[in-house]
Amino acid sequence: MYVLTFRDGLQTRHVGPYATPQQAAQDVDRILARLGDRVHWQIHQLESPADLVLDPQTTTRQRAAA
Repeated sequence: MYVLTFRDGLQTRHVGPYATPQQAAQDVDRILARLGDRVHWQIHQLESPADLVLDPQTTTRQRAAA
C-alpha cells in the first residue's frame, strides 16, 4: 500500500491508500491543482506491522540459535 504526502508550509496532508505507486502518481496532478504551486509531495510505501522489527536484539538471538 502507498500513500501520498503533501506539505505546504506547516500543514501536512495524507491522501490514500493506493494499491500501486502508479495509482498514487496519477492522483498527484489532480491534487496539486487544488493545493497550489508551493506544495512539496512524496509517495510513501506503508509497512505492514508484521514486517517491522521491534527488538533487534531478539532477532539477532533468534538468528544465532538457528
